[in-house]
Amino acid sequence: MAFIYYVTQIHIDFGALAQLRSECARVGMRRPLIVTDAGVKTAGLLERAQAALADLAAAVFDATPSNPTEAAVRAATAVYREAGCDGLIALGGGSAIDCAKGVAIAATHEGPLKTYATIEGGSPRITERVAPLIAVPTTAGTGSEVARGAILIVDDGRKLGFHSWHLVPKAAILDPELTLGLPPRLTAATGMDAIAHCMETFMASAFNPPADGIALDGLARGWAHIERATRDGQDREARLNMMSASMQGAMAFQKGLGCVHSLSHSLGGLDPRLHHGTLNAVFLPAVIRFNAEAESMRKERRLERMAHAMGVPAAADVAEAVRAMTERLGLPTRLRDLGVTPYQFDAIITGALADHCHKTNPRLASAEDYRGLLEGSW
Repeated sequence: MAFIYYVTQIHIDFGALAQLRSECARVGMRRPLIVTDAGVKTAGLLERAQAALADLAAAVFDATPSNPTEAAVRAATAVYREAGCDGLIALGGGSAIDCAKGVAIAATHEGPLKTYATIEGGSPRITERVAPLIAVPTTAGTGSEVARGAILIVDDGRKLGFHSWHLVPKAAILDPELTLGLPPRLTAATGMDAIAHCMETFMASAFNPPADGIALDGLARGWAHIERATRDGQDREARLNMMSASMQGAMAFQKGLGCVHSLSHSLGGLDPRLHHGTLNAVFLPAVIRFNAEAESMRKERRLERMAHAMGVPAAADVAEAVRAMTERLGLPTRLRDLGVTPYQFDAIITGALADHCHKTNPRLASAEDYRGLLEGSW
């Protein structure tokens, strides 16, 4: 049976950051911890968020790594407890938002973080006790500001998903003004992450027509505006539409993702230096070709509908259009360009088969199928 759930209150427009203080009041947050990273702080965005809080004092944790870890969650949780915080403001990209979700669990639940991981059966252990969270994204990519999940590297080195409706932020403040200074390469990589979310969740076979509609519209917006946003970071229309595409991809992926993310999560856990959005862009063409054989893809004309949203001539052109877009954006298109070697394939496959996204792909992949996807992306 399908379960469809949209709950986050969303402010999206230039100047939306001004709503931060009133949203804290609405959710009863009097002493928040701002979870962010050094880059956001250096860019002056932390100062802007603090100004928007007006008379509300906030503690700060600004050491979120590019791929958030259990160690970072522990460190932020210590600040949360020492400052007597009663809620969280995540300010940054998906890493800061996911780190804050980890703190929301760790500050209110006992035991190591892996206890609450999805593949460990931990989702039911995440309760309504989680600390309330307001998300303020400064990139347009992961959409974690409206999602129920977080991806964190736990102490044993695995990159695991944590999923619970209790983790959905109470509010998302989407102010494209905060993305105007984003460098071109990061704009491209995060933008391809958003596009991958829209495409992969649309390919998933679960019955969720609202998610399909949101994903297709997000794909159309992202595809039409990613080059403009990358080429001219001050293009306000492009920035607004990329922020919407990012949000829409995450609203839709409650339907499920698939092999792109299984592979990206696994490889990203093995080498945390690799950017998740870039990995998604590299894997997406091979997975599209693999999924084309799925019965649900053919029956519901999913490739044709994506082609229409993207403005490409035919279904058969979708995979190559993604590869060509990635190349035009100046991103790597092959795993070898990222320093990945075939010697890593066995470990990547093991992680992909165990990933929470593996079973929601429209065509269930075997170990040999994953090897073929890796070889096709190398």
